[in-house]
Amino acid sequence: MRSRSGLWRVAELPTTRAGVERAFSYFTAGVRLGTVAQMVPAVQLGAARSPHEAGYLACWGAAALAAVAVSVVTLVRRRPPGTVVSVLDFGLACTLLVLAPLVLAPWDRFGTWTAFQPGYALSVIITAGGVRVLAVWAVSLLAVSVCYVVYLGGEVGSEMTSTAVGNVLTYVVYALVARMFFGYTRRIARDADASRARAAELARREEERRAQVMMHNGIAVMRLLTEQGDDDARARLVGEAEVELRRMRSYLRGRDACAADGEGPSVGLVPLVKRVCDRFADLDVIASLDLGTGLRIPAAQAEALERALGSLLLNVRVHARAHEVVVHLDEREDERGGWTLTVHDDGVGFDPASVTAGVGLREVVVGELRRRGLGVSIVSAAGEGTTVTVRSRPSRPGTGAGPGDPLAATVSAAFSDPASSHPASSHPASSDAAFSDAS
Repeated sequence: MRSRSGLWRVAELPTTRAGVERAFSYFTAGVRLGTVAQMVPAVQLGAARSPHEAGYLACWGAAALAAVAVSVVTLVRRRPPGTVVSVLDFGLACTLLVLAPLVLAPWDRFGTWTAFQPGYALSVIITAGGVRVLAVWAVSLLAVSVCYVVYLGGEVGSEMTSTAVGNVLTYVVYALVARMFFGYTRRIARDADASRARAAELARREEERRAQVMMHNGIAVMRLLTEQGDDDARARLVGEAEVELRRMRSYLRGRDACAADGEGPSVGLVPLVKRVCDRFADLDVIASLDLGTGLRIPAAQAEALERALGSLLLNVRVHARAHEVVVHLDEREDERGGWTLTVHDDGVGFDPASVTAGVGLREVVVGELRRRGLGVSIVSAAGEGTTVTVRSRPSRPGTGAGPGDPLAATVSAAFSDPASSHPASSHPASSDAAFSDAS
């Protein structure tokens, strides 16, 4: 927990709107107390030279008291003066300027802190730059400028005219600079808060997506376990449930195998595909893997591919009503170490233009594989089954669909592979509601 003394160190202030307002309170207190520090050495001389000593001391005391009061209030409230305080502050500055000719000798009105009134007015102008109501700020600045002209009076010689004009312009320029400073800094703080909120929302969506990916298959298996079936089918489902349980436990412990590409040793592609197919022996899977012997892929891609292939076969079991499933692995001649994995079922298929992609296909299959740098295409036609093609490709990981990506629109839009030379519309294929919500 941050110590109380740490709140007074500007370097430790958060870069939020509240932190910026707190920094403004330090700035305001510094300017106002600094003005008092400049006024103090000249008070004795000013009182001695004033034609009305009591009046001079009263004006000096009012200015010093107001400066200290504003400093304390801003530090306690942790933000610069509000509209009401600023109006009162401007009012006092104007009053002091108007009364100054009564308590100052004409020759003391320039070049000395004996005449503290113009300096006090400048400190008010600078620290009131944070007033949010533009009209109040503009009218107050105009009022101070007019009162400064009154302060000059008619006894100032013409040789001081340029100095007087310069001082009025100083008021205006400092006021504009201070307002720009306050406004721009507040805008930076707002943008920083918005960026943090956006980053937090994206992180939440990404964690939500990862949870969906990790739990989707397990939930589907658990649902199947609640349905009646023979002992052999239940035994297979129990085995799949144990696999998914280990995967979910690893995720909950923060050891997601897909956390980063390229971590861990490479994995043999044929044993991986065969292992997944063996878990779905009831589907009469024909695994043609000989042409991929010796192929290896990074561990992160292997984890994503194993989960995606399991999800595809699980969809076939639940939705496709297929008689046969063919899984074919082939090494690509146009790319060293490249490969193509095709999963085809002869199930009921679906219309890609009308079926909305579910979590299984959108995230577990397409999203995760594309994030790992693999190409994916899914084609289907009602009554003609489903064909899913996964291929290695040289493009960088991370080009897949993320949360909120337009990938979720329809199956045809979601699953056309941008790296594929074969558009989805040129092939029959796919399974059915396997690719709706349950998929």
